[in-house]
Amino acid sequence: MENKEYTYPLDYDWSTEEILHVMSFYQAVEIAYTEGVLAGKFQEAYDDFKEIVPSKAEEKTLFKDFEKASGMVPFKIIKQLKDSDPKDILKP
Repeated sequence: MENKEYTYPLDYDWSTEEILHVMSFYQAVEIAYTEGVLAGKFQEAYDDFKEIVPSKAEEKTLFKDFEKASGMVPFKIIKQLKDSDPKDILKP
């Protein structure tokens, strides 16, 4: 994973608040990759993300675009989340 600047995949039809929630989710993924993130905090960010992006197809597209831009795979963290306690640290 390179340390480079990139843009988050967003839908500009979303409200400012929705964009901020989705960006918070992407930031939680970045934190998981760089230092680890509490499962409970990540769950909150993912729940907010799912309220905005309920479609699995759209989620997969956004995740693929995020991975292409950043080299980070959100699904790896989500997969860990399913078997974790809220106080566990998630890190790929």
